[in-house]
Amino acid sequence: MSMSKLKSEQTLTVVTLTLGRQTLAIPTRFLREILDPLPVTRVPGAGSQVPGVVNVRGSVVPLADLGQALAIPDVGQDDRRRFLVLDVEVAGEAATVAVAADAVHEVTTIDTQTIEPVPAAAIAWPPEFLSGLYRGTEGFVLLPDLGQIFSNLANRPQAVPL
Repeated sequence: MSMSKLKSEQTLTVVTLTLGRQTLAIPTRFLREILDPLPVTRVPGAGSQVPGVVNVRGSVVPLADLGQALAIPDVGQDDRRRFLVLDVEVAGEAATVAVAADAVHEVTTIDTQTIEPVPAAAIAWPPEFLSGLYRGTEGFVLLPDLGQIFSNLANRPQAVPL
């Protein structure tokens, strides 16, 4: 989602989550549900950004690793780990995707005027995968561009069986 689209509304309701030591905010309009960890079925030949699939109420849903896409180092898992099931648009098509979070914090509403563009220089995160960021109580909160991330993952070459 572009910065101009974010700022076209006065407020944005988001769910905040932690990946590694970084806090992210995902607009609640994408959120279908939050689940306790599920068994992950690894997919042979799958890359590290979409390592497997999970069974969500009888549907096979790809599990994407936002930490990999955003270059956020993994710091291990604990009992706060959750899966967020998201309804997003990938390359113009509706899709359901799950993402793992080290912790889910709260649903909050932010003033879109506090959202800033991602600085082009001197940052560790891929700016093409971020819509913006804002200052939260614990530091900067990233707003990932889910459409851009998942479209990029969908366009990656698939593993070719030998």
